[in-house]
Amino acid sequence: MLSHPAHLIAQGFGSGLSRIMPGTSGTLLAWLSFHVLTTRWPHLFTPLNWAIIIAVGFLVGIWACHKTGKDLGIADHGSMVWDEIIAFWAVLLLLTPAGFSTQLWAFLWFRFFDMVKPAPIRYFDRHIKGGFGVMWDDIVAAFYTLLVFAVWRSL
Repeated sequence: MLSHPAHLIAQGFGSGLSRIMPGTSGTLLAWLSFHVLTTRWPHLFTPLNWAIIIAVGFLVGIWACHKTGKDLGIADHGSMVWDEIIAFWAVLLLLTPAGFSTQLWAFLWFRFFDMVKPAPIRYFDRHIKGGFGVMWDDIVAAFYTLLVFAVWRSL
């Protein structure tokens, strides 16, 4: 992880090295970091700044995940969780303000869509390679998560 900055980022600052469910560990890091940063420095971590961080993080993630996947010899290695972090930050940003219960449901729905990979997530996961492919399927899982909340709130 420490051999290259791309590995540090792609592997979620070590959260992706968890032996048990690294994607879930990365998503938990995203949730914790979003909460801590937004609560501790609300004047700095505003919705606009989070949107910029997420957009830049997506672009950095394309590079970091491509480099790390290439170096590890597996394009979408399980230890790469930056895609979960960026996608779940987007979910939290678009649901905020939200209480713990809503955030917990968002976490569970996001993990469900990321693990089950319903269409077209599975298609993107299998056919779009490189760093963009790694990042993109989680963005679609985030979209599905937000769609669940949009439907739920409209009922």
